[in-house]
Amino acid sequence: MDRRAGWAAGVSAVLWASAFVVIRDAAPHFSAGALAQGRLVSGALALVLFLVVQREGLPGRGAWPGIIGSGVLWFGGYMVILNWGEKLVDAGTAAMVVNIGPILIAVLGGWLLQEGFPPRLVAGMAISFAGAIVVGVSTSQSGTASVLGIVLCLGAAISYAGGVVLQKPALRHGSALQVTTFGCVIGAVATLPFSGQLVDGLQTAPTSSIVGMVYLGLFPTALAFYTWAYALSRTTAGRMGATTYVVPALVLLMSWLFLGEVPTALTLAGGALCLAGVAVARSKPRADRSPVRLTRTRPDGDVI
Repeated sequence: MDRRAGWAAGVSAVLWASAFVVIRDAAPHFSAGALAQGRLVSGALALVLFLVVQREGLPGRGAWPGIIGSGVLWFGGYMVILNWGEKLVDAGTAAMVVNIGPILIAVLGGWLLQEGFPPRLVAGMAISFAGAIVVGVSTSQSGTASVLGIVLCLGAAISYAGGVVLQKPALRHGSALQVTTFGCVIGAVATLPFSGQLVDGLQTAPTSSIVGMVYLGLFPTALAFYTWAYALSRTTAGRMGATTYVVPALVLLMSWLFLGEVPTALTLAGGALCLAGVAVARSKPRADRSPVRLTRTRPDGDVI
């Protein structure tokens, strides 16, 4: 992954982490589907406007299967299912279950996209997943998780992983902006059945929650999914999936700074494991990092 792609992935991680903080204010005033649709409509409008300004037009025909698949599974399905699941289980349990997603991405990417299973990626994901479990255990509230909530969070992880794997080949036929824009539009269309609930919510929700929903659309959706697609087009799906393990650690920090929720020592240890795993997964073998040594030869053939 080049430096620009690394920065793009970092932007996505920070914005997705911020979404967890903002959702706490907006979610109580909207149904799961309504919040997802409001977020997607806001994001789609911003992306379409930017696409027109950039004059990129429509992507190639070969991009559409991946755009439609990722739009339905990731932009639409993931957001609705996760919003619903978090109404039934505590945040710690939800985070632990959803963090199965990057593992599924690595498996599906290695199998369907023939990316293989690099040892450092596998090791890094194992470390990060262990950290996610520690975070989940340390923050979960015993006895509050329902079976349906856990199943929904697992479904969200599957939708997320499937969407990423479908999006990767689409980026061979369309730009990151095109794939993101039309994926978001497809997601917004898929959530149209929740339009009535969204209208009702907009009439009763406080202004802060409506602003929060628009923020979710403009930044964690429009901008973060665009920077994600940009980075994904320049690396493997498995390596990109591993970078999302940094999100729980960022959520802990943001909750501490903005919500006054002081994490326990065990939670901080889990967050540190998540970060360490991402570092391992993104690292390269020493041989790949060694600088190329330039040599000169004398006329007699000896190396100088």
